[in-house]
Amino acid sequence: MKKYKILTLIPFLLFLHSGMFAQDLEKLILEPGFKISIFADNLSSPRQIAEGKNGTIFVGERTGQIIALSDSDKNGEADYKKVIAKDLQLSTGVSIFNGDLYFSEVSKIWKIKNIESWLNDNISNSDLPKKELVTDELPSDTWHGWKWLKHDEQGQLYFNVGAPCNICLSENSQYASILRINDSGWQHVAKGVRNSVGFDFHPITNKLFFTDNGRDWMGDDTPSCELNRLDVNGQFFGYPYKHASNVRDPEFGDVNSGFDFVDPILELGAHVAPTGVAFYDGSMFPAKMQNNLFIALHGSWNRSSKVGYKVLRVSFDANGNVIDSTDFISGWLQDESVFGRPSAPFILSDGSMLLSDDKANVIYRITYKK
Repeated sequence: MKKYKILTLIPFLLFLHSGMFAQDLEKLILEPGFKISIFADNLSSPRQIAEGKNGTIFVGERTGQIIALSDSDKNGEADYKKVIAKDLQLSTGVSIFNGDLYFSEVSKIWKIKNIESWLNDNISNSDLPKKELVTDELPSDTWHGWKWLKHDEQGQLYFNVGAPCNICLSENSQYASILRINDSGWQHVAKGVRNSVGFDFHPITNKLFFTDNGRDWMGDDTPSCELNRLDVNGQFFGYPYKHASNVRDPEFGDVNSGFDFVDPILELGAHVAPTGVAFYDGSMFPAKMQNNLFIALHGSWNRSSKVGYKVLRVSFDANGNVIDSTDFISGWLQDESVFGRPSAPFILSDGSMLLSDDKANVIYRITYKK
C-alpha cells in the first residue's frame, strides 16, 4: 500500500486499499514500448483529472470529494494527498483555467481561485479552501448526472447535462446537451447528446470531439456508443429519435423532430460506455500518436457478455475524420471477470499519461521508452 503524507480532513484508514497488485498490472496489454505503473492508490472512485502549473494533480472523486495529489520527489508516484472539497453530490468534473480550479456537482459548478497558491500556504493544515459558486442553475436529477468539465482557450467552460432517463423527452432544454458558460450565462453547444462524460478540443483545429453513451434495453449489440465531432455550435446528434448512424428509436423514431441529425464519426460498440477522452499533445509518445484521441471504455453493465474495459487510440486525417482505431490498453476484462474500469485519461505536462480507474480506485501512469 502506497504511503502518502496524509494532508486531509479524513483519516487515512478510511481509504480502502485498492486491491491492485503487480500481478494485475501484468495482465494488462499495452502497445509496444509502453509501461504502466500505479501513480496513486487508495482513492475513492476517481474520475476526471487536471494538472496545475506547478504540477499538482486534481481529481474528482465520485464519492463526494475533490482531492489534490503531488509527486514531490518526481519518481512517478504521488506521495501526498489533500482533500480540498468534500460533501459534494456526484463530484466528478475538474478543470483549471488561469490558476483557478473548477469542479462539479450534479446541479452546481464551483471554483477555487489560485488553488496552488492556497495549497502552498496551507499545505500542513486541515483547512478547506473557500469555494465560490459559478452556477447552481443545472438540473438535480442524478440519472446521468455525472459532469465532465473543460475550458476552451478563451476561458469558456464546457460541461454536459445528461438525459434524466434511459430514453425520454424533457421540456428542460438543458438535458441531453453539452453546454458552455461564460460571463453572459450558459448556451447550448451540442444538442441531442444522451450522455457524454468525455470531450476534448483537437489540438490543431480546436473542434470539440465528444463521446456519447448509447441507450439501453435494445439488445446486446445495438445501438452503438459514439464518437462525435462538433463542426458548428448547436448541431443536433440524434437523441432520443435516432441512435448511432442508422438506428431509429422504437418509441421516438417516427416523431418529426424538426432537426437535422449529425451522425457519429466512429461507432464504438454497444454498451461499451465511453467516459473520459484526451487528445495527445505531448512529446513522450511516438510521433504517430500526436493528435490521436484516447478514449476510456468504462465497460458494460447490462449485456449478456461483457464488453469494453479498455482504452482506445483513434487517429484522424487533417479534416478530423477517423483513419483508424486500435486498442491502446486492454486486459481489465478476463474471462467475464473484471478487475478494473478505466475512467478518464489525462496527458501530463511531461508527456506521460495518467488514467483513472474508479473500480480499482487507482490512477495509473503510462510512459513510453524506445
